[in-house]
Amino acid sequence: MIRSELIQKIADENPHLYQRDVERIVNTVFNEITDAMAGGSRVELRGFGAFSVKKRDARTGRNPRTGESVEVEEKHVPFFKTGKLLRDRLNGK
Repeated sequence: MIRSELIQKIADENPHLYQRDVERIVNTVFNEITDAMAGGSRVELRGFGAFSVKKRDARTGRNPRTGESVEVEEKHVPFFKTGKLLRDRLNGK
């Protein structure tokens, strides 16, 4: 499902809301999650999962085409851990 499909589904299930308002709500939720993670915070949605940021240290990598050693800088990457309810639902429990 992509963002526009999510917006359309919510708008269809809530006919009292305008689609532009639903779009603003969805965008605000995603922006707040992104801003919190950019600030180093963890975002937990009970039953769904938790978004966090993990730090990857600098390392020496290899260029797969040439085999040459390449220095890879330290970076921060997003990480998602599923919640128990989501795991159980995916596994048919």
